[in-house]
Amino acid sequence: MARAEEIARRFVAHLRMMLGEPRLELAGSPEALTGGFDTEIVAVRLRSAPPPWAQPLVLRVLRAHHDPGMVLREQAVHNTLADAGYPAPRVLLAITDPAAVGAPFLAMERVPGGPLIDSNPLGMHQVLLDAQLRLHDVDPAPLVRALGAAVTFDRYLAMFEERSRRATLIGLGPAVRWLRARRPPADVAPVICHGDLHPRNVLVDGGRLTGVLDWPNTVVAEPAFDVASTRNILRFVPAALALPGPLRFLARLGQPILAWRYLAGYRRRRPIAADRLAYYEVAAAMRALVRVGESRRRAPGAPPPGPLDRSTYTVRLLGHVTRVTGLDVTLPPPLDGP
Repeated sequence: MARAEEIARRFVAHLRMMLGEPRLELAGSPEALTGGFDTEIVAVRLRSAPPPWAQPLVLRVLRAHHDPGMVLREQAVHNTLADAGYPAPRVLLAITDPAAVGAPFLAMERVPGGPLIDSNPLGMHQVLLDAQLRLHDVDPAPLVRALGAAVTFDRYLAMFEERSRRATLIGLGPAVRWLRARRPPADVAPVICHGDLHPRNVLVDGGRLTGVLDWPNTVVAEPAFDVASTRNILRFVPAALALPGPLRFLARLGQPILAWRYLAGYRRRRPIAADRLAYYEVAAAMRALVRVGESRRRAPGAPPPGPLDRSTYTVRLLGHVTRVTGLDVTLPPPLDGP
């Protein structure tokens, strides 16, 4: 909590100077929200703040291993989607200079609701589908104009190819070459792909979709890439990872059912060929595998090892990539042993 208080205090001091509002102050204690590899997240409310700052806010503060420019990229994604009427929180401020709060950060609206994962599990797949199908109906042209090549699937492949080479992840080389050689023809209209859409990134309030969070992995690609990304998560991330003992068994039983219902529901709306889906499952897996490999190699700028690295997730993902490609795809052993 001390870290959240420090971030909030420094944010208020920065905003006072930026807005010329010396009376601006915190209204109550800041709240540390669940973050991830990419960010620390702090919820704040302000007193004596002018619009649009007089509303619940979220500060998304980058961790040290990320490029500061990431906040500007996320700002463009959030605000392009908000302008299109999609439920992504609008970003009010993006600062790349770490002097303000100690790291680059975003300040955005806090949308109401809680994570879909905590809601009724029986209807979870439908809310997830609605969020994704609505996203795929948004015109990607404004986002491409804002970010250019940085948001293309070509850039996605090139980035992970370069990162795997830089971290000497030789065991991923066969999969990288397979992705280059087997890329499907560009005969499907591209859409905005979240790239990491799952029940923790979707907010609901009373069963109603209120917000979609966590956009650093956005890519403009064919819909199969986004479906593959979500399907990998639903199938291979251990659902019981952070659950108490009595719920773990139920989570293990429900996970494959959720993944099946999700994919069947999407295909009823938009057909996806099996070979294209398999290709993009390998492409989507590269993001997680390269990140784990970098952390195991202690590559410069790599994130620290996370809980998924030490779970069965990496093993499951590697196994799936090997089955799809027919290649021997490997990672360095974990830092704490084989």
